[in-house]
Amino acid sequence: MSNTFGKIFTLTTFGESHGEAIGGVVDGMPAGIDVDIDFIQAELNRRRPGQSAITTNRKEADQIELLSGVFEGKTTGTPIGFIVRNTNQHSDDYDNMRSTFRPSHADYTYYKKYGVRDHRGGGRSSARITIARVVGGALAKLALKQYGITIHAYTSQVGTIALENDYRLYDLSKIETNSVRCPDVEKAQAMEQLIAQVKAEGDTIGGIITGVISGCPIGLGEPEFGKLHATLGSAMLSINAAKGFEYGAGFEGVTQRGSEQNDLFAPSSSEDSQMRLLTNHSGGIQGGISNGQDIYFRVAFKPIATLLQEQQTVDINGNATTLKAKGRHDPCVLPRAVPIVEAMAAMVILDALLINKR
Repeated sequence: MSNTFGKIFTLTTFGESHGEAIGGVVDGMPAGIDVDIDFIQAELNRRRPGQSAITTNRKEADQIELLSGVFEGKTTGTPIGFIVRNTNQHSDDYDNMRSTFRPSHADYTYYKKYGVRDHRGGGRSSARITIARVVGGALAKLALKQYGITIHAYTSQVGTIALENDYRLYDLSKIETNSVRCPDVEKAQAMEQLIAQVKAEGDTIGGIITGVISGCPIGLGEPEFGKLHATLGSAMLSINAAKGFEYGAGFEGVTQRGSEQNDLFAPSSSEDSQMRLLTNHSGGIQGGISNGQDIYFRVAFKPIATLLQEQQTVDINGNATTLKAKGRHDPCVLPRAVPIVEAMAAMVILDALLINKR
């Protein structure tokens, strides 16, 4: 099992949902970066459970503890160790899952691969493990500040309720003004109502998160097997419940002709020798390398597998049975996945910047 992400800027994670703590080690972090612990905690607060009526009601402070790699408020260039302690586990809620498999969950594949599994909250397959990704991403964001690179993500679709406009037509400062993390206030209300309805029915629902990376310089990414969009896609698809990734015009672009899809060059001005583009259908990446435009992408998330309805399943001996999950579960992953998408994007971009500096 690979537990390490990145090539130069790396994150190695450890822990289980109902273990003592979730933690990780970040290596390759540049020295001399100001570490804003309040910012890191704020990023964790965006991901933590129990933050609204449309998320799980598990109560966790998710308090970050930095163990190494920081001295007098700055990174030292050495590995940064950290933990976030689990304090509100209800392991008994999972007793009826000890010998049964949840449909569409990692329960079965983990058991067949390793011959053993931690049934409490999904163990290592739990989305709670993404705590470590958010910490790694927060540190990467702090390093990216010196380059003027910003990263935003937002919920752009829940079920059939979707934003129709280009990301540039929304005020992204409104993302954190509602519990679903959508920049369109009216759509956000409809999304919240849908999630609340689904939760009341003991069901779950999926959707799409849009990500935007601004200020990225030209030249990030490798020309063959390290293409920037491939690295981004791999990072996003490693997030729990992620089922699809597209960037730029994506799948919608296949209905157009090349004459409609190509991003035409515009003459450079006398003050700026950098080439300009009239459009950005390419999503800021061409030939696997960043071209200086905004990088924008979308990640599709499936409905969460654990739902509070009776479902047909089998036990570990293959015998037919039924299962009705108990406990505290999200009806929709989208609101809490927004900071995770941002975190993975930040780590990808910082790693690509450091690779360029080799």
